[in-house]
Amino acid sequence: RENGKRRIVVQANVRGRDLGSFVSEAQQRIAEQVKIPAGQWLDWGGQFENLLAARKRLTIVVPVCLFLIFLLLFGAFNSVKYALLVFTGVPLGLTGGILALWLRGMPFSISAAVGFIALAGVAVLNGLVMVTMINQWREEGNSAYDAVFHGSLRRLRPVLMTALVASLGFVPMALSTGTGAEVQRPLATVVIGGLISSTALTLLVLPALYSIIGGKDDARNPRGVS
Repeated sequence: RENGKRRIVVQANVRGRDLGSFVSEAQQRIAEQVKIPAGQWLDWGGQFENLLAARKRLTIVVPVCLFLIFLLLFGAFNSVKYALLVFTGVPLGLTGGILALWLRGMPFSISAAVGFIALAGVAVLNGLVMVTMINQWREEGNSAYDAVFHGSLRRLRPVLMTALVASLGFVPMALSTGTGAEVQRPLATVVIGGLISSTALTLLVLPALYSIIGGKDDARNPRGVS
């Protein structure tokens, strides 16, 4: 009994799939096939209850983390436009992570959300390295096009090595099948997929966007960086 009421506890261990999708399917089948008598009800607790609480916390933690990342970028460049330019690596990184989850048939989970937070930091780091080098070339009096060309070449190897090392480090987690694999695989899958797409942005899209922004600055100030 609990609070003077009778209680029947049904327990189950979930293996081979994530907890959220299992409970969703169980709730759907019970709603379709089980008629609950009047005065009785079902409560879903245990790890699923903890999962719901973690999701609520993530709705606050994720936006706060992204906002802090933007503030750090603004502090590094002292410019909103360059901070936004580097921050564009986050959406494309998230796109790659979502695509990787879809390709592997994995649902969104708490561990995947943690992977997205880690991915945002790595994606921004590569863009920060690239834009900083390009700005250094512009400060030496080079045009936006020349600065983008030489800066991108100088930072090609560091960006590729950073993405490669991070991706290879998560491969064992992405392929794990032992204890804790249901937590490790979504996190690693998100990071690997996001690193691939964010690296493509850093090497291809980011220099193109900088050329557009820098070209406008050169038109207003032919002598150098605004």
